[in-house]
Amino acid sequence: MNKRELIDTVAEHTGVTKDVVAQVLGGILDAVQLATATGDKVAITGFGSFEAVHKPARTARNPQNGAEIKVAESWAPRFRPGSDFKDLVKESRSTALAPA
Repeated sequence: MNKRELIDTVAEHTGVTKDVVAQVLGGILDAVQLATATGDKVAITGFGSFEAVHKPARTARNPQNGAEIKVAESWAPRFRPGSDFKDLVKESRSTALAPA
């Protein structure tokens, strides 16, 4: 599901116009991205949390020739799903993958 399909689905389930859903979703995504980028943790109970994680500088190996390379420190976003979200996916996938 892409962003457009998500907007269509939310609009259909809520009876709100697609334009309003698109504005609200855009605002939510902007707020989550800005908060995470500035170092805040965003936690949505039952869904999951977003946070920035520090990756320190390290030495790695080039898989083609085994030579050592230096990897600079960096920051990256991380999403951790909540327990309700994990349970829903686990139940849905185990039902979908169950032998007939």
